[in-house]
Amino acid sequence: MTSGARWLTALVVGLLLVALLGAALVVRTHHDRADAQVRQERYGEVLAAADREVTAFVNLRYDRADPSVAAVAAGATGDFRDHYDRSAARVAHVLRAHRSTMTGQVVWSGVVAVSPDRATVIAATTGTVANTSTHGRQEPRHFRLRVSLVREGGRWLTSDIRFVGTS
Repeated sequence: MTSGARWLTALVVGLLLVALLGAALVVRTHHDRADAQVRQERYGEVLAAADREVTAFVNLRYDRADPSVAAVAAGATGDFRDHYDRSAARVAHVLRAHRSTMTGQVVWSGVVAVSPDRATVIAATTGTVANTSTHGRQEPRHFRLRVSLVREGGRWLTSDIRFVGTS
């Protein structure tokens, strides 16, 4: 083989190696983007589920006690749901007895941890409470809540809600 032929063979081999490296990088970038999209969608689903549950949790009305309590139970699972179901009648009774109305909204929330089947979210709310103790006047209430979620049957459901910090 002549030196020109060797040089041409080396050039072809080099170009093939560069092309293979480029293809590998394209495939890797595609997989990385797909993984990032899956993670981003998971974050969005987790935040939406937590916000729905927290919104139900901070919006309770004595004149709609049963639907208010049912809205929280609808997004719950496990021990949290069992406990909530067992106490639902008592919660509804207290709401009615004290003519309690709590309204609120999530002002911010953030994912603390997430995996394919579990997540933790911190949410901050602002709202008001009115009842017999406040003589019907609406008083401001601000809560920070830690929400634990699990993925069941294609849905993110709340397995625990805890108050964190002070209001």
